[in-house]
Amino acid sequence: MYAVFKRELFSFLSSMVAYITIGIFLLVSGLLLWFFPDTSILDYGYAELDGFFSLVPYLFMFLIPAITMRAFAEERKEGTFELLITRPIHIWQIVVAKYLASLVLVLFALIPTLIYYYSISKLGFPEGNIDSGSVIGSYIGLFLLGAAFTSMGIFSSALTKNQVIAFVISAALCAFAFLGFDYSSQLAAFQSIGNIIRNLGINQHYTSISRGVLDTRDLIYFITFSVLFLLITKLMIGVKR
Repeated sequence: MYAVFKRELFSFLSSMVAYITIGIFLLVSGLLLWFFPDTSILDYGYAELDGFFSLVPYLFMFLIPAITMRAFAEERKEGTFELLITRPIHIWQIVVAKYLASLVLVLFALIPTLIYYYSISKLGFPEGNIDSGSVIGSYIGLFLLGAAFTSMGIFSSALTKNQVIAFVISAALCAFAFLGFDYSSQLAAFQSIGNIIRNLGINQHYTSISRGVLDTRDLIYFITFSVLFLLITKLMIGVKR
């Protein structure tokens, strides 16, 4: 499993795709946070990163599919998929290894954004006037959100050998999981069970964690969500094997 994880991670790091994708993510998030008037924290005037944490999920909808689209699609395109799944390693270990390698890249994309927290802390009046608990909770929420999106990306990559199709499917799944349940709960036909439908979506649980309060129900939701998509991916690959 470690060999597959290392191979996958170094394969990402040896290509320009990972660096370009992460670079675009950091560039866009930086422009939105500091320069664009409608979202600039300098124009907002308060020492908090709420705007950043509300924008990143939408950037994740494109960043994470771009990272995960090659996980299985490239293996099938290059003809190495058959070699991989016939090796003396359990399919579950292959899926988890590729999942963890992609998740490490998502973590690499988040780490540089800690400079935003440091900058806002220094710019606050008085210096350090920022709710650190809320920021920590929001970063934990972003990591869990990234974990959930990555599981959907790995699933999408296992569906096809075309990376573009895998990207589109993954982006659509991420958008629906984050926004679809909220919009569905507002439909007249579902008003009586609106709260239940909202709780099925990722946004409700992400917002809860972003307040700085770690509820075990939210943690269980994200873990269950990620494991479910990985299990479905395992079953799909098992059938093809």
